[in-house]
Amino acid sequence: MIKGGKSVYGASVGILMLEARFPRILGDMGNAGTWGFPVHYKVVRDASPDRVVRQGAKGLLDAFRTAAQDLEADGVDGITTNCGFLSIFQEELSTAVDIPVLTSSLMQLGAVNALLPSGRRAGILTVSNLSLTKAHLAAAGVPVGTPVGTTEGRAHFTEAILGNAPELDPVAAEADNVAAAKDLVAEHPDIGAIVLECTNMAPYAAAIRSVTGLPTFSQVSFVNWFQSSLSPPNWPRRT
Repeated sequence: MIKGGKSVYGASVGILMLEARFPRILGDMGNAGTWGFPVHYKVVRDASPDRVVRQGAKGLLDAFRTAAQDLEADGVDGITTNCGFLSIFQEELSTAVDIPVLTSSLMQLGAVNALLPSGRRAGILTVSNLSLTKAHLAAAGVPVGTPVGTTEGRAHFTEAILGNAPELDPVAAEADNVAAAKDLVAEHPDIGAIVLECTNMAPYAAAIRSVTGLPTFSQVSFVNWFQSSLSPPNWPRRT
């Protein structure tokens, strides 16, 4: 006999998605082709990029809590989100469900720092330094004084994402991310790794790694790790 009880099978990770219209290119969490395993999406209506990032997600907690509970009821084994700024809801969402919740790429900082040689630390690359508050960082357990760089004020990326533009120029977006990473490292020579706050930066992680020479961690790499715990490989037994 096979035990049931779920509505959805085969997708361990549930993803809470902002409601956005900008293109989800390969490497973006919102492009299902990014994943080497099935995922289950839930769009949180009225949670626009601007409202979540620039407006601090005010008035959206109940919507995210309900959406998380819906994912759990559907049958996922763990929940994540597609915006690093949702770290501010980590405690509330974890309390709302009985499965693991990983709200933000920023939650990697402590582990990444532990990997690095003495005298080195991780730096953050964010879509909006003006909007990234002490509350966001504290909720994710980010050490005080962690260096932060941003694509804000550059040619294309930040405004395309936070402005919810219907078109995206991947070449210009990559150029903004690479330039921001280079500036961050130049300003803080002790940086030994980069953590990408914005989930939409993941498509450019390889370019950032290539230019800076530093390990580059994204929400995509974090969720791949998350998936490996929720659905470990079932290796054949050796006799």
